[in-house]
Amino acid sequence: MRVAKVRTREGIGPRLFDGINYVLLSALVLVTLYPIYYMAIISVSDGLLVSRGEVKLWPAGFNWEAYKTILEDPAIIRSYGNTLVYTLLGTAINVGMTALCAYPLSRSKLYGKSVFTFLIVLTMFFHGGMIPNYLVVNQLGLLDSMWAILLPPAVNVWYMIMMRTFFSGIPNELHESAYIDGANDIHIFLRIVLPLSMPVLATMTMFYAVWHWNSFFPAMIYLNDQKLFPVQIMMRKIVVSGQMGNQSMASSGSEVGVLVSAENIKYAVIIITIIPIVAIYPFIQKYFVKGVMVGSLKG
Repeated sequence: MRVAKVRTREGIGPRLFDGINYVLLSALVLVTLYPIYYMAIISVSDGLLVSRGEVKLWPAGFNWEAYKTILEDPAIIRSYGNTLVYTLLGTAINVGMTALCAYPLSRSKLYGKSVFTFLIVLTMFFHGGMIPNYLVVNQLGLLDSMWAILLPPAVNVWYMIMMRTFFSGIPNELHESAYIDGANDIHIFLRIVLPLSMPVLATMTMFYAVWHWNSFFPAMIYLNDQKLFPVQIMMRKIVVSGQMGNQSMASSGSEVGVLVSAENIKYAVIIITIIPIVAIYPFIQKYFVKGVMVGSLKG
């Protein structure tokens, strides 16, 4: 027996609504992507044409000289490597410490967990401030070392709460069956809880990695050795001062040429800085979206 298909005609209202949504979303995409596109075409355009304002939609005087200068500058290469180390090591510390803090607070058998949670959450609203933090870092002997920017922000309270909420949603039956099989809390955490928590772990990894990659204020406060500077400090120097040492990409030695050269290099550094995050995000997007939704709805 063949069932006839019933076609429903949509009125003008739903189609108009969809059309408006497409237009608005397309405009939002253009507004979001154009600044990145503009920086990209400026970084590969001729400096003189950039100073004249002739670069709008397409590169003018296409060249890779700004990127060549960056790759040949040891200070920027070293700072880029520092940022990579800070991001990888800092993210590992953050995710590990956050998970170790969140898991005990998610267990109902932990005595006094409400008090511990209250004291931890209290730090979100009341904290010592920048000067006390600096004094603590100095007294601990961490000043002017990479640990000064890795250890103090080891746990983000909000991310810890999100991870604790996710852990609380894991059925207690899994823990009880593991206890019956002779597993202890460490084995349960490593072999059961963490494998089931990949969505929230991927989300936390993305959050922490982006924060470390874009962070420059802790390094500006705690670091004096330029060999330890992250690339964001170098980029900030270029943006603020409008120049990069004594190097110039301009064909002439005029002041305008030096300024335009710094403009090319500035945008080239920004493009190189955002490439890693943009390249990694598609691979963990499915975990990212799922982790945010589950971590925010459970509990």
